Amino acid sequence: MINENRKPLQGKVAVVAGSTRGAGRAIAVMLGAAGATVYCTGRSVRGQASDIKRSETINDTADMVTERGGTGIAVQCDHTVEEQVKALFERVREEQDGRLDILVNDIWGGEHLTHWNVPFWEQFLSDGLLMQERAVTTHMITSYYGVPLMVDNGSGLVIEVTDGSTYRYRGNLYYSLAKISPIHLAEAMAEELRPYHVTVLSVTPGFLRSEQMLDHFGVTEENWQDAATQEPHFIASETPYLLAQGVAALAADPDVAAKSGRALTSWDLSDEYGFRDIDGRSPHWGHYAKEQGLPIS
Repeated sequence: MINENRKPLQGKVAVVAGSTRGAGRAIAVMLGAAGATVYCTGRSVRGQASDIKRSETINDTADMVTERGGTGIAVQCDHTVEEQVKALFERVREEQDGRLDILVNDIWGGEHLTHWNVPFWEQFLSDGLLMQERAVTTHMITSYYGVPLMVDNGSGLVIEVTDGSTYRYRGNLYYSLAKISPIHLAEAMAEELRPYHVTVLSVTPGFLRSEQMLDHFGVTEENWQDAATQEPHFIASETPYLLAQGVAALAADPDVAAKSGRALTSWDLSDEYGFRDIDGRSPHWGHYAKEQGLPIS
């Protein structure tokens, strides 16, 4: 885990798009723990939940960033609305003297749009298309307006958060498209941004033990292992902070440019940078999946 007495990202500016909960929230918090100023964006603010009606807000995330030693700034932004995204980065440019060091694209919002075990032609096309708008188009809009700040400064790190590190089918056409697309967005952006010294990567967790997943199984972080009676593979799950520590380590790595264009996993990052999950465990979905004969990523 990051040594919070050391602030390798002190003075750095980050935008974590989609930081209301899950991996996005944890990434914002760990960037803050490393000393960064973090703009926490999303649709849900106190007193105004998004359409999925959960309790988490970007205001809570920003407070957590500040509590861990960074500077958290909550900015309500619907990343499907181009004008709002443009205004976000205009604000960052003005408030931070044109500086943006880290951009994390973690916008998702497709939980209730995925229909497992249903052929794509029997699903609602509107759900499939909305998933692409929320999980792919948003990433493109956000990078379009955020990356120029990095180009102007000749440095930066863009992280695409997704599910999986390969192009394999993920059990549903629309879900597969939404999760594979960020891998190629990172690969393609890496090529176009290489001359400008901007690094782009995609990252994935293993079986993510997010707030929403805990609720789905009716457990808490204290008794999460009880959910293995419903889903045996949940025993190999990880908190969002395993991946988040990996992102913070990448952001602090002076040689991160050597990884540009790659798709990286939480378990490989934990091996490389030597950290454990915040519960003291060392989950490794790669090893577990291989042992169980499951697709690794």
